[in-house]
Amino acid sequence: MDQKIRVHFKSNHANPDSFPPTIEGEAVFALTEKRYNDALERHPDLKGKIDPVFDWDLDNFYESMKTAEVLVCWDFPTENLAEIAPNLRWIHIIGAGVEHLCPMDWVPENVTVVNNRGAHAAKAGEFGLMSILMLHTHIPQVIANQRNNHWESLYSTPIAGKTLLVIGTGNIGYSAAKHCKMVGMHVIGVSRHGKALEGVDEMVTTEHLEKVLPMADYIFMSTPNTTETNNLLNQERQALMKPGVGIINVGRAATMDYDALQDNLHSGHISGAIIDVFDTEPLPADSPLWTTPNLMVMPHISADDGDSYIPLTLDLVFINMQRYLAGETLNNLVRPNLGY
Repeated sequence: MDQKIRVHFKSNHANPDSFPPTIEGEAVFALTEKRYNDALERHPDLKGKIDPVFDWDLDNFYESMKTAEVLVCWDFPTENLAEIAPNLRWIHIIGAGVEHLCPMDWVPENVTVVNNRGAHAAKAGEFGLMSILMLHTHIPQVIANQRNNHWESLYSTPIAGKTLLVIGTGNIGYSAAKHCKMVGMHVIGVSRHGKALEGVDEMVTTEHLEKVLPMADYIFMSTPNTTETNNLLNQERQALMKPGVGIINVGRAATMDYDALQDNLHSGHISGAIIDVFDTEPLPADSPLWTTPNLMVMPHISADDGDSYIPLTLDLVFINMQRYLAGETLNNLVRPNLGY
């Protein structure tokens, strides 16, 4: 193929209504020419085959999209996309979740959408293990005691033999599960399909969630927000959980009832929680979550590697570019009807 593939890389300046919401995230997630060239060195067979455009926000978006064949970005205007970008054939979303683009009835028939599945796994697995060990060792309460100049010996046992329930066993949840198996935990996984996963002791479908909730000492939530998962861990299901359970959510805020979570933390039914995702980010200063007992607020850092996230993203783009040029099916396909 003599003609180069025109690829539009769209980065965003920090904006609380978009992504990244904070100025420190802007540098982490920027799709820059230098990062592109560094990644291209790892895929030398693609040299001379791509015509890249690097842009911020919508500065040159509409003009560039007249000829772009590939779009790499987080968000973009979806209205009349077929008219705005007549040559567009695939879109790479630089995150795992795509609910900000749902419902995906805007996707033209000849356009494929893919996401960043896989880029989060290594960091998220470590974060999952760390969070569960922190809850098991009463770290939220220890920190609260330190703030209050209060000395109390809060003992804990080795974690081997405790049961972890992973709700959402995609790349992130599965990575957390494998890390927790290394310290001897019993792992139950919940997914839409319930298919067996190597290293996971039990797998069930979402329909059996209420059966396995009472078994868990710790729950790791890592599901996208879809019509099937919205408010999945609602007040009624939280009531089924074992007294003293610990909870981590790294998926999406809308999959869990945070009002019920606060009530259960105040009552002690839930012993501790580590939450990395919120409906409004940054979390407003007046949110009651900041002062809920034994709740640790994480600023959406569980799965994003500040050093290698964009290099990993570009590797996914380049691998798919090789498949695209070869006429093969792209990796990480998003199913518009399911929203992930």
